[in-house]
Amino acid sequence: MGAGGRMSVPPSQRKQESGSMKRAPISKPPFTLSEIKKAIPPHCFQRSLIRSFSYLVYDFILVSIFYYVATTYFRNLPQPLSFVAWPIYWALQGSVLTGVWVIAHECGHHAFSDYQWIDDTVGLILHSSLLVPYFSWKYSHRRHHSNTGSLERDEVFVPKKRSSIRWWAKYLNNPPGRFVTITIQLTLGWPLYLAFNVAGRPYEGFACHYNPYGPIYNDRERLQIYISDVGVLAVTYGLYRLVLAKGLAWVICVYGVPLLIVNAFLVMITYLQHTHPALPHYDSSEWDWLRGALATVDRDYGILNKVFHNITDTHIAHHLFSTMPHYHAMEATKAIKPILGEYYSFDGTPVYKAIFREAKECIYVEPDEGEQSSRGVFWFRNKI
Repeated sequence: MGAGGRMSVPPSQRKQESGSMKRAPISKPPFTLSEIKKAIPPHCFQRSLIRSFSYLVYDFILVSIFYYVATTYFRNLPQPLSFVAWPIYWALQGSVLTGVWVIAHECGHHAFSDYQWIDDTVGLILHSSLLVPYFSWKYSHRRHHSNTGSLERDEVFVPKKRSSIRWWAKYLNNPPGRFVTITIQLTLGWPLYLAFNVAGRPYEGFACHYNPYGPIYNDRERLQIYISDVGVLAVTYGLYRLVLAKGLAWVICVYGVPLLIVNAFLVMITYLQHTHPALPHYDSSEWDWLRGALATVDRDYGILNKVFHNITDTHIAHHLFSTMPHYHAMEATKAIKPILGEYYSFDGTPVYKAIFREAKECIYVEPDEGEQSSRGVFWFRNKI
C-alpha cells in the first residue's frame, strides 16, 4: 500500500483537489484506538442522566416557546407580517427539533445514560414523534459506524463507482441539475432512504426500515422493528386526529414544515460528514475499521453547532467513540487532535457553499491511475 496522505498525492493531482483540505492520509495510522482513548480525559466517557435530560428539557422549553408564540400571536398579525413570521418559526423550530433528533440518535448509541432501557425508551419516544422508526434506524446506523468508508458494507451515502453511474447523470452535471438534485435530496432523501433504501448499501431483496423481515435485520432484531413501526403509526394516528380537530393547514404549519427542515438538516449533515474530495473510500482489500472511522470530516455550522449539540463539528470523535455523550465531544476532539495530526479532517467552508461544491466534485469514486500499490483506495471524481 502507498504511503498515503499528503505525501502520496502527485503535484499535478494536488492542483486538482477541491475544497480547503488536502487529501487525508491512507496509510495505516501510527497510533491505535487505545492510544487515542488515553489522550481523552476519563470523565469524557462518563454519562450523566441528569445532564443528558437537562439538554432535552432545554430543547423542549424552546420548542414550547416557539409553539406558543406561533399559535397564540401569529393569527393576529396582518398578512404581510405573517408571511415573514411563519418562515422564522419554521427555521427556529426545525433547528431546535434537529437538536432533539440528535439526542434521540445519542440514545441509539447508548450515550444518553448508563441504562439501556432508559436510552431506548427516550429514543423511541423522541424518534417516533419525528416519524423515525427508532430501533430500525438504530441498528442500520450502528452498522454504518461499524463499516464507515467501506464501499461494500457501509450503510448510507455509499459512493458509486464510475461503472455504476446511471446514464442520466451527465445531464444533471450542471448548475441547474445540481440544484434539482440537492433539492430532491434534502426534501425527499430521508423518507426515500427509510422506505426504499435510496442512497443506502445494496441488499438482496427489498430493503426497507419498516420491514421487520427485510434483509437489513436479523432474527434477534425483528421484534424491535415491529415496536418501531407501532411508534411511528401511533404518532401518525395522533397527527390524523389533530388534522380532524385543527385542520390540515394548521398541522402542516405547526408540525409539518419544521419536520421537513429537520429531515433536510439530517440529510445535509450526514452527506457533508462523509462526502468530500479529500476523503478516501476503501474496498475490502484495503478497508479497516480505524481508517474507515477517520474517513469523515468535521464541519462548521456556526451557531447551529450548539443547536445541533455539536454533532456537526465533533463527528470524528463520535465515530471513534460513539457512546461518548455529546457534551464531552468537543473536549475530546481538542484532546485527540495532537494524536491524530494529519489524520484529523476539518473543513470550515460555509455549508451552503460546501453542499453545492461536493455535489459538483463528488459524483463517483475510482482509484488513482498508476497507483498499483493502492488500487483498493478510491477517491471522488467529477468527470463523466
